[in-house]
Amino acid sequence: MKGPLGFGSDDLLQETLQWQRKLVDGLKLLPGVDDVDYGVTAREEVWSDGKVRLYRFVGDTPAPAGQPPLLIVYALVNRPYMVDLQDGRSLVQKLLALGQDVYVLDWGYPDRSERYLTLEDYLLRYIDGAVDHLRTQQGGAPVNLLGICQGGVFSLCYSALRPHKVRNLITMVTPVDFQTPDNMLSHWARHVDVDLFVDTLGNIPADLMNASYLMLKPFRLNVQKYVGLMDILDDKQALEDFLRMEKWIFDSPDLAGEAFRQFVKQFYQGNGLMHDAITIGDEPVQLAALRMPVLNIYAEQDHLVPPAASRAMRGKVGSDDYTEVGFRGGHIGIYVSGRAQREVPGAIHDWLSKR
Repeated sequence: MKGPLGFGSDDLLQETLQWQRKLVDGLKLLPGVDDVDYGVTAREEVWSDGKVRLYRFVGDTPAPAGQPPLLIVYALVNRPYMVDLQDGRSLVQKLLALGQDVYVLDWGYPDRSERYLTLEDYLLRYIDGAVDHLRTQQGGAPVNLLGICQGGVFSLCYSALRPHKVRNLITMVTPVDFQTPDNMLSHWARHVDVDLFVDTLGNIPADLMNASYLMLKPFRLNVQKYVGLMDILDDKQALEDFLRMEKWIFDSPDLAGEAFRQFVKQFYQGNGLMHDAITIGDEPVQLAALRMPVLNIYAEQDHLVPPAASRAMRGKVGSDDYTEVGFRGGHIGIYVSGRAQREVPGAIHDWLSKR
């Protein structure tokens, strides 16, 4: 008989027995689960500067002759292999299959020797160096740039500073307005004493940043997902997928202290992109200088970069060819979910093909 809550003792017994069976099956399965790896696509190093590496992805089908290279610029806070996580969940794999010539910048793992790297180093040394290498291979022609999250912010600024080097600009889950009311990360960053933070710690430890991100949704990210792990404990493929994602989340580099200081002050605390107040080195950034075609892709359920933060790009860039696409998903799902694999690479390729 059902109780006032809609279930009875028999329901509880069956639920308990089912949980016990999954736990027993999982304990048998776990010893046979290998260390999960990432990356499905072969790649080759084509350029480097210090710890920074530029890789070219090698697909089964060569890109058409004259195809402009597509350079992916990822954030500093996570490893870029999220764009090539595994077979069937790889933005890179899909773009290669569609005929794009895809490259990625790998920032490496900064140590104390990179403590004083600045935003100027990241944009006008590393990104600019990689772009110049690709342009040399293409007879000086401009490249296509795909910036993701913080890498999208870097790509916006770089393209505004060196517009003649960028043919088409694509941004994914990229904030422009860093002070929208629903930006939880901004509420923390805007009130932190970043000078004390950096002067005390030097480089910013990855574990500290991960803890900050997890506490934005503490129940969902610290409790609920691990409770949900019980539902897949007897499914080897699902368990490996879960562990691969966990490996990516916690395989985070430390952040160069000076660049972190500049980024928090100029973008979060000063909201500089909205006020034309960003300076890289001694060069001011004006988004109105972005006159190349721009494709802005945002995630509609993104808790790190709310849609309003990204949609603020409209009206700030100087391009007459501006396209905005909303994706039904979250900040990570936009790379790896089944819906993303069906929709995002094709949208990028179709947009580029028309330009």
